[in-house]
Amino acid sequence: MTLIERVHARQILDSRGRPTVEVDVVTTHGVLGRAAVPSGASTGTHEAWELRDGEAEYAGLGVRTAVAHVNGEIADAVRGFDVLEQRRLDSALVGLDGSEQLRRLGANAVLGLSLAASRAAAACQEMPLHRWLARLAGVTTPTLPMPMVNILSGGLHAGRGMDVQDFLAVPVSATSVDEAISVVGRVRSSAAEVMKTKGMTTLLADEGGLSPGLESGRAALELMMESIERAGLTPGHDVGIAVDVAAHSLWDAERGDYDLTREGRHATSAEMIDMICDWVDHFPVISVEDGLDEEDWDGWQELTRRLGERVNLIGDDFFTTNLGRLGRGVTAGAANGVLVKVNQNGTLTGTLDVIRAAREAAYVPVVSARSGETEDSFISDLAVGTAAGQIKIGSVRCSDRLSKYNQLLRIAEDTTLEFARMSAYPRHRSASGSPA
Repeated sequence: MTLIERVHARQILDSRGRPTVEVDVVTTHGVLGRAAVPSGASTGTHEAWELRDGEAEYAGLGVRTAVAHVNGEIADAVRGFDVLEQRRLDSALVGLDGSEQLRRLGANAVLGLSLAASRAAAACQEMPLHRWLARLAGVTTPTLPMPMVNILSGGLHAGRGMDVQDFLAVPVSATSVDEAISVVGRVRSSAAEVMKTKGMTTLLADEGGLSPGLESGRAALELMMESIERAGLTPGHDVGIAVDVAAHSLWDAERGDYDLTREGRHATSAEMIDMICDWVDHFPVISVEDGLDEEDWDGWQELTRRLGERVNLIGDDFFTTNLGRLGRGVTAGAANGVLVKVNQNGTLTGTLDVIRAAREAAYVPVVSARSGETEDSFISDLAVGTAAGQIKIGSVRCSDRLSKYNQLLRIAEDTTLEFARMSAYPRHRSASGSPA
């Protein structure tokens, strides 16, 4: 019943209208597991390799080669494997590829099979996916995650309308997933109202956030504050702010500094750190992601020295859901959290290993979507099953994002599951000074 009998992949389109890989795994008893693979815009050098065709179709972004690898070599290799043996399956896939960063077969091909097999395994056992993922992760108590939600977007998610990529709301006072989503929905609606009042554009970015094209990070933070207050909420007490700088996309390799084009200046690593510290001093910023470039190790250590006891410092391009990169960061004392993206790693087992290592090092994991998403809600189950405590999906707009929020709401109908609340923000204090 749980042996793989048939594998089939196809090329579908993601939220940006670009091709991606979808894989079906069918067991000997006809149980189907299906998964679609996301794609990023702001990508780290050390990510698992996304294989693209480079042909005329879709301006070179087609994935028919990756699809052919799944339907051919990969299907032949995994037929007869037991979907319940996830680690054995993933190890076989990595070995079959045999190249650094899964460049030969493509991480999009390998990951599609890995995730589809886990879905089939859960279905074979008539078990919710998050419960099966919890078992694979060695988690005894799955937990509903606190969402951090895009409100304002720039960087590569919005045509560089702002230097900084995303400003997000964290509903710190929420006591349930339902309430959390409702609160951030209010903030986002208020932001749109404020922007209309000020004559700003309310165009959408890749992840559904609003793209106001502000000239500085401070201006965006001020707009966040005004939006929270307009929603009838208290900044810091009801809603905290998370910032995704995506500094790798700002790095000017020739000059060796950061190009803040909208501000009309370049900044050294020290100046970037000072800017981020100023944000934390003057606004309820509780999380900063990729504040510095992926290879600015000295800067990351200094940023962590100055802010590591006050806010979550999350490595995305810095760690790329890579166990070796995370280990180096832990040893160096750089950052205190890791963004977890399944397609950065390339297999489900590898992703679970990163989450486990982060937890063992007291680094907070944040399960995250990509800017190029599908309507596959896998990461919602992943965040719950691993008890990560946080999830970063995107804004409360567009079906590729809402499919994941809706899955969280479905999972939350299991009243035995607790809501993580602010457990993933051990450094946060509410406006009253007490732990949130």
